[in-house]
This record gives sequence, structure tokens and C-alpha cells, in this order.
Amino acid sequence: MTISRSELRKNIMVILYQIDIYKERNVDFEVDQVIKENIEVDNEFVKDIVYGVLTYKDTLDKEADAYMNEWTIDRLDKSGQAILRMALYELKYTDTPEVVVINEAIELAKKYSDDSVRKIINAVLDKVIRN
Repeated sequence: MTISRSELRKNIMVILYQIDIYKERNVDFEVDQVIKENIEVDNEFVKDIVYGVLTYKDTLDKEADAYMNEWTIDRLDKSGQAILRMALYELKYTDTPEVVVINEAIELAKKYSDDSVRKIINAVLDKVIRN
């Protein structure tokens, strides 16, 4: 069974969201188990992005904050945070074309965040690729 990258990114967003909630509530978890609960097949793309975002979270958050006017990433809703971190990670640490990363992030934000969060994500990613 082949799963599209768009579908995989949706799964990654859910996994990152779930991990964030677990951390916030001090729930013990194993990253691999959270991944397995959310995706039936073993997928390196998912693992690479999830572990990459978790590894570089502080760096990604600082970068996001630097491009937000009078805002910080922690003020976004949890799905918006997951989408932005995932997109920033893909832009900085993978070979995924910039236009694909931005388009995928905006499509996820349209479905899972409100319009103001979508606009912030779009603005941050636009500033990142211009710099």
C-alpha cells in the first residue's frame, strides 16, 4: 500500500501534536510507539521528520519566533505548531522543494488551524525562504 507524501505529512502532524500533548501532561510515551499507533506501515520519511523535529525543536522554535511579529510559536494552536515545525524542518534539513513544503503546510493549516494561524505559517515560511 502506497501512501502519498501529503497523507504522510498529515500523519506526522498528528504524531507531533500527540507527543506535544503527552509532554504537556507528563504522560510517558515512546516515540516509535506513537508513530506505530498513527501509521500502519513502517515509513522512513515519517520517522525522519518526527525524530528530526523532536531533535531540533528548540532551533526550529527560535527560527519561527524570529520571523513572527510580536508573536511566538507557543501562542499558535498545537496543530499549527506541529505544521510549522514540520515545514521548517523540511526546509532546513531535507531536499524537499521549497514550493512543495510551503504548499503542503498551507493545505494542512487550512484543514486543521484557523485562518489567522494559516496566515502566520505562510508568512514565516515565506520569510525563511527569502533569507
